[in-house]
Amino acid sequence: MKKILTLSLFLAAVTAGFSADPDYHRDVAPILRDYCAGCHNDFDLEGEFSVETFAAVSAGGESQDDSPILVPGDSQKSYLLQLLTKRGKGQMPPADETQPSEVEIAIIKSWIDAGAKGPKPENDKSILSTLNISRIAPNPDKTTTPVTAAEYSPDGKWIAVARFGSVTLKNADSGKTVREFPNLSGKVNAVHFSPDGATLVTASGITGLKGIATIWEISSGKKLAEIGEGVHRDILFDAEFSPDGKLLATAGYDRVIRIWNAADGKFVREIAGHNGAVFDLAFSPDGTLLASASADETGKIWRVEDGERLDTLNQPQGEQFRIAFTPNGRFVVGAGADNRIRLWRLLSKTKPRINPVIHARFAHEDAINDFAMSRDGKWLVTASSDDSVKLWSLPDLKQRKMFGDQPDLVSVLVFQPKGGAFQAARMDGTIQIYSIKDFLPRSRDPANSGLLVRKQTGAVRQPNPVDSITPAGEISKITETETENAQPVSLPAEIAGNIGTEGDVDRFQFSAKAGEEWVLEVNAARSKSMLDSRIEVLTAEGEPIERVVLQAVRDSWFTFRGKDSNTSDDFRVHNWREMELNELLYANGEVVKLWHYPRGPDSGFRVYPGFGNRRTYFDTTPISQPLGGPCYIVRALPAGSNPSPNGLPVYRVFYENDDDARRKLGKDSKLTFTAPADGNYLARITDVRGFGGEKFDYKLTIRPRKQDFTVSVGGKNARPSPGSGKELSFTATRMDDFEGPITIDITGLPKGFTASTPVTIEGGNDRAFAVLNASADLEPAPMEKVKGEDGKEKMQPKKIVAEGWDKVKVTATAKVNGKPVTKDLGHLGEIGVGVVPKVLITIMPDGESGTLGEDGVLEFEVEPGETVSAIVEVERREKFNGLVSFGKDESGRGMPHGMFVDNIGLNGLMIPEKKSKQRFFFTAAPIVPEQEAMFFLKTGADGNQASYPVRVKVVSEKGATAQN
Repeated sequence: MKKILTLSLFLAAVTAGFSADPDYHRDVAPILRDYCAGCHNDFDLEGEFSVETFAAVSAGGESQDDSPILVPGDSQKSYLLQLLTKRGKGQMPPADETQPSEVEIAIIKSWIDAGAKGPKPENDKSILSTLNISRIAPNPDKTTTPVTAAEYSPDGKWIAVARFGSVTLKNADSGKTVREFPNLSGKVNAVHFSPDGATLVTASGITGLKGIATIWEISSGKKLAEIGEGVHRDILFDAEFSPDGKLLATAGYDRVIRIWNAADGKFVREIAGHNGAVFDLAFSPDGTLLASASADETGKIWRVEDGERLDTLNQPQGEQFRIAFTPNGRFVVGAGADNRIRLWRLLSKTKPRINPVIHARFAHEDAINDFAMSRDGKWLVTASSDDSVKLWSLPDLKQRKMFGDQPDLVSVLVFQPKGGAFQAARMDGTIQIYSIKDFLPRSRDPANSGLLVRKQTGAVRQPNPVDSITPAGEISKITETETENAQPVSLPAEIAGNIGTEGDVDRFQFSAKAGEEWVLEVNAARSKSMLDSRIEVLTAEGEPIERVVLQAVRDSWFTFRGKDSNTSDDFRVHNWREMELNELLYANGEVVKLWHYPRGPDSGFRVYPGFGNRRTYFDTTPISQPLGGPCYIVRALPAGSNPSPNGLPVYRVFYENDDDARRKLGKDSKLTFTAPADGNYLARITDVRGFGGEKFDYKLTIRPRKQDFTVSVGGKNARPSPGSGKELSFTATRMDDFEGPITIDITGLPKGFTASTPVTIEGGNDRAFAVLNASADLEPAPMEKVKGEDGKEKMQPKKIVAEGWDKVKVTATAKVNGKPVTKDLGHLGEIGVGVVPKVLITIMPDGESGTLGEDGVLEFEVEPGETVSAIVEVERREKFNGLVSFGKDESGRGMPHGMFVDNIGLNGLMIPEKKSKQRFFFTAAPIVPEQEAMFFLKTGADGNQASYPVRVKVVSEKGATAQN
């Protein structure tokens, strides 16, 4: 009580000292701006209360006891003063913020008691716009002033160079100054020419106060318009003309994109959706889309005509500073604080779609501040806070050159109009031109989906199958002898040896010619030996031989759980959305390949072969991987390569193996060696643990590589029900790293039976599926009484074998070393007709998705990276009302590798009890090549019934099939 009385006396004394009533803008607004406007403004309406204008203060807001914010003439009843003097139920500003002084509180009290008068409506400006800003005088020496933006005119005649507070227009050829555009508000963050080159727009403003886009006339230097003041509440980072020059898009720190009429500056629309500052904007070449890069770690794609968001490019893990469309409009490129460049494929310009990441490159060791794209779309140059500049080819996004350590941070990059060089402007004011004309010409590789590749220069040595260049001969039987030097052997050879003592090393010298391929295989553990072998191939001097160079391009680590040395599923790794199928993953010496995406937040990648024990590449050895252990997406380069540094590790893999990479030999070793040159080499065998003794025997076979394959058939003796089907599986065993595609065909089926063949076990894969269907007009198998093993009678389907079942022929064909090889796989067993099905499964079109082909088969077209929908329907019979489940990520049977049923949740694709239809989605990964395939659905219900197959066509562009 005493404290309140003292304060009241103080306020009375201060109030009495005023010779006139306090003025709102002069006395009151500065206090509200300092202590209240940060949380209570027209943009951030905490408590639904703003102090930005007098009208907003008078309108009031929320109070804990419904007291009015202002009661003119009575400060004691005004909730505003109660909060400031801590007499209300709340306190403002909060206790942890700077508090107004007693003098400032007295001013507020005096103003309220005097009637809380404010300005006239026409003078009621935002108190944020009346902030006094000290003007910074421009540096008269522009050669030391940082360059903040630059751009060439469309015709290449001029270049505009922006520095703090001004823009200089220069002759692009001579570099002479043509004119200045002075007196701009604050830092100029962007400068862009109109498409016709007649005008120039600058994006600038005052941080925390305003953003202004200024349009200038090039010919005269006249200021034509200032756009955004009073609307943009913070500095602008970009202002972009639309390709037709009719619209202007602006954005900045206030997070809102605004579209204006470029001719008269009239506001068109607002686009809100970012949760952080918008640093960059880009129109698509046809002007229908607008891309934005933001501090909220996303890029977004907007439809210009109505501002609808079509996609959020949300894979980034840091602020995105730059974004751009490629000139052909097919891709979007973005970069920012997470050190990476990403390239997305643009799939839709009219409706919301997920645009897949095609490339994500770890490009620099620090944030990427700027990039520039050549006008032909073939080149991208990036600048980073790590003081480096790098050149990349597009759209493959491969690094082509690094331009050394820069003397200062490169703030701006701009390509010359003809694309033969670019300019790099630095924070120290210097500008340097770099030529790219010395790069090799590039051509289109028809086998690489139109991506650009370098023309090959010089001959490339190809591996030579040894049996095609050396006479056929018997394998020499050799017994290991203990010698001080390596034991010479003639190839091919089978060596019987023993690791007799701890640390024992056996070495065998052999000769090979450049390009010859030899397989070194150990038989020890399979013969009950105690040896856990390790095999290496070395030079004659005992030095390791480099097999491949692996450069890391993306960094990651194992999350949730580690991995044992066998598992091929649930590889949970950080930042998995930036990874793509068929990419190589390196972890602690082991190299695997990604086979299937994670199915959601509670799953991880499957790695090759997609089932069973995982396989490794380059004969690296599978090992256990710890939780939190680092791993990297790597690209394979030829032995001896010295790739340009990108801030991530480079690993050199040598010819060595512990456990067979294909996991067929248990703990025994197998290594494929390609001789890099004519000469002598050493095969060295040891125990990986350093053990040895009498029971550590082995046989080491060194023989020519002989690629081959076998295929086993699953699902024999099938009994598909009339109108339904049964699944057939084909599993390949690949010998000596044969990786080619294998085509399976079935001929001679009995009348009324069909199979979805030919089907292909794709290159590098080990399994494929087909479906055997029985016509609906076939007579179902009857039920009959039989006695079980317990002597009791029971009903079971009568076994009726189809006539001609033994005439069925299954073959597998592949090209091995360029020659066709066909294997006879026999028949399908005693196939016949099953009983009347309880469920019949049918795949149906979903609206415009799916049409009937010329042969009457339903077919779907899908582009790589696209998701399409279909309907699965079940006809329930014999009162069957149970759940019909089709599995999880493996539910799309027979789909090409990289195509999968999507959006399945935790329970997979299913039709609930008593329901008959379900919409489902399937996606083609960006890596899926153009092809046709037949796929079907299979349920575990009613004895694994399967649908008739439908056709899926993977096309590079929809409609292309019909046009071709």
